[in-house]
Amino acid sequence: MKINWTFIILIVLALGSSSCASRKRAVLQSPSSGNSTQNFPPASQSQNKPTKRPGATSVSGMDYIARYKDIAISEMNQFGIPASIKLAQALLESGNGNSYLAVEANNHFGIKCGGIWTGRSVTRPDDQINDCFRVYDNPEQSFKDHSQFLLRKRYEKLFLLNKDDYRAWAKGLKAAGYATNPRYPDLLIDLIERYQLYQYDRAERSYVAKEQREEKVEEIILEKEIVEPEVEPEAIKTAVAMIIHEVKPADTLYSISKRYHVGIEELKVLNGLTDDNLSAGQLLVISK
Repeated sequence: MKINWTFIILIVLALGSSSCASRKRAVLQSPSSGNSTQNFPPASQSQNKPTKRPGATSVSGMDYIARYKDIAISEMNQFGIPASIKLAQALLESGNGNSYLAVEANNHFGIKCGGIWTGRSVTRPDDQINDCFRVYDNPEQSFKDHSQFLLRKRYEKLFLLNKDDYRAWAKGLKAAGYATNPRYPDLLIDLIERYQLYQYDRAERSYVAKEQREEKVEEIILEKEIVEPEVEPEAIKTAVAMIIHEVKPADTLYSISKRYHVGIEELKVLNGLTDDNLSAGQLLVISK
């Protein structure tokens, strides 16, 4: 009997090709398989990445960040306050640098004259008709004084957090009484993710470096308790009590202004908006 070797060879090749294809499909369909070469980043690498599409940014906001990011980074390196947190608070409390106190007093965080302040001051209506606010020689002094305000017993636990964990810092500030509105952490996180402020945060170089920073902060807080007279934080800075609105798909600046009885231009100034465009999920400050 004559064997058709050509026919047998073709059958063997077909079976081998089918087997290889099956194995290839198995690898692609089972990323958890031991044969998989796909790499997945650890969860910690993405824990502070945005979880939703950020809202719109403004030109004045971007200019403000470019102007003050260096001092925010410098303060972060010294004390561990995330640069993203300081920039978001400054954007919020100074209206992108357009508030009266920011323009006339270089005061970007609404710090009052309480405590041991002996410098220049200006009076403005706040809790009282003529509340006393600090006047700084330049905005950088205001950023530094904001760090000093946080370096007190009430906020001590925050400095145990990682200096690139802006989410924990945002929630911790609210828990410690920095603000009264329950949406305050959401607003800070929204600003940080909208302007990608997390790019200025830096992780600790090592566990030892973090421990050394914590010890330094603890010494400063203890020294303050001895040197400064006993004064409640509220006497130096009123807790941030603002009305915050989350933009719905059908919302417009006009409809929001009517709902809260606030002018459209005032809303724009408060939120650093340059046009009437809004994004669903965007957080707007209605009043401070």
